[in-house]
Amino acid sequence: MSSQTINALITLREQILNGELAPGERLLELALVERLGVSRTPIRSALTRLAEEGLLEEISGGGYAVREFTVRDIEDAIEARGSLEGMAARLAAERGVSPLALRKIKESLEQFDRLLEKTDLESEDIERYFDLNELFHNQLIMLTESFVIEHALRRINALPFASANAFVMAQSELGNAWKVFFVAQEQHRGIVEAIENREGTRAESLTREHARLSLSTLKTALKTQAALEQVPGLKLVYTPN
Repeated sequence: MSSQTINALITLREQILNGELAPGERLLELALVERLGVSRTPIRSALTRLAEEGLLEEISGGGYAVREFTVRDIEDAIEARGSLEGMAARLAAERGVSPLALRKIKESLEQFDRLLEKTDLESEDIERYFDLNELFHNQLIMLTESFVIEHALRRINALPFASANAFVMAQSELGNAWKVFFVAQEQHRGIVEAIENREGTRAESLTREHARLSLSTLKTALKTQAALEQVPGLKLVYTPN
């Protein structure tokens, strides 16, 4: 992928997520060439990639439009992620994991614990949780050593509201960050224990339940405009009054 294509991809993705390119808006190659100052080839490549990520949809007559999502789409995306992560946890438990990989994910649990010793979390603490959460979920998937599951999850996580971190920053506006993070950490711990004990069914069940914590946060965030503004890609979502 050329540097021009990468730059076009990054720019267009940002403009879609921040609402500069609105849901339903048709994207015309020539207009984008003028807008971004690049040739048609990188624009065409970027549009194809964004369609593969699910942010654009093909329209009759050719070309693409910005996809509009519903709350149900968010729920489905979270459930799909939970199913894939649950499968990863089950396979890791059934196949066994290396002592080194297990030690590294346990070290992440210890970092969560140290962070949550402080109950009055500030913005930098929530940002730290964000980083640790991303690390933990990446480590969880890597335990399976499965390209197929990793690839499938990358496709799901390309939707900005599907990832494990999609609603983390919204907690800063909901006032219950520590409580939610504490519950999530207990779930993290249970997942790792189940994997270590080779309890595949339990590991899968706990992981799927952990993903559903995002569904609970979604329902709360939908009632708070300030929280919604912290959720990436929410400008793509149709929320009826």
